[in-house]
Amino acid sequence: MPAKIDIGKAPEEILELSNQEILQEFIMLLESTGASKDTVKAYQSAISDFLDFIGDKPLKNVTLKDVLAWRNERLKSGFPRRKTLDKARWQATLHYYTLFLKRFFEWLGIQLRVPGVKKPSSKITVLTDEEVGKLFHAARSPLDKLILRLLLDTGLRSKEVLSIRVGDIDFDSKTIRVVEGKYGKERYVTASNETFKLIEAWVRLNNLGRDDRLISLTYNGLYKKLKRLAARAGIPPEKIRPHVLRHTFATRALRLGISLPSLQRLLGHTDIRTTQVYLHLTIDDIKREYREKFEAGSSRSVKENLLCDNCGRSIPSDALFCPYCGKPVSKTGENLALA
Repeated sequence: MPAKIDIGKAPEEILELSNQEILQEFIMLLESTGASKDTVKAYQSAISDFLDFIGDKPLKNVTLKDVLAWRNERLKSGFPRRKTLDKARWQATLHYYTLFLKRFFEWLGIQLRVPGVKKPSSKITVLTDEEVGKLFHAARSPLDKLILRLLLDTGLRSKEVLSIRVGDIDFDSKTIRVVEGKYGKERYVTASNETFKLIEAWVRLNNLGRDDRLISLTYNGLYKKLKRLAARAGIPPEKIRPHVLRHTFATRALRLGISLPSLQRLLGHTDIRTTQVYLHLTIDDIKREYREKFEAGSSRSVKENLLCDNCGRSIPSDALFCPYCGKPVSKTGENLALA
């Protein structure tokens, strides 16, 4: 929940209500104080899961033992109606659920320490340049190309892309106003000239007005379209989703030299530490290049090394003295032999 939302404390008498009535009061409070739909949905899912687990036991009688039993059961067996058997996903979900439950208890005035669950380190998937090229080659319609351009050229979240209206686009200054970010904040992003030309052509082709959405799709429609593109491109569909294209944009931006603070603003991250995760990806590139350049150079250097005729050890060809016995190296190489 964004820090700016203050829900205060619940009245003491609220614990006399049923568990479901208490939950409903909490949800209505979140909605009335400006929490986003996603935030409300997340809290409702977490608290409902805990209430389902404890059954008919009133919240005022809940103990630490109940919380631990819920936590351990979810870590062991996952969640009802689970869609995955990946225990790391269960752990990630429980990480957030425990945070939401803790805030719920604080609102109720229940003095219980909700044990946290460490969020597992998530592996960020990015596409190679070859895979990006395959996606564009597989794009058969102007809409396919526009979607790929926007996601890969701006790094916008899927909901942000789908919320863009024609009036948010300034073709003169080459900027796009993003008005539905993750935390409801407003920011501006830019894109390449080619992307703006594509947008302009799409607007004319569909005779869109200022208040019209640029891309009239639901999230599921966008998701399925990307999956079909991946299949046509010969890329495993499970590898492609909107956020993977956002990761790909961020990684490519750092590789091209965009500064971390600039990337933070483009991505709409509140905390720069969130943006820093992409540095781990570029570090892999640096290590790979380092090994290619330095180790290759080192191999060449070994071949060019010479042997000291005094101690017989291999020494660099440009050495003035043998680093082992200290004997001066002849400029003419009379006392040296190839290693």
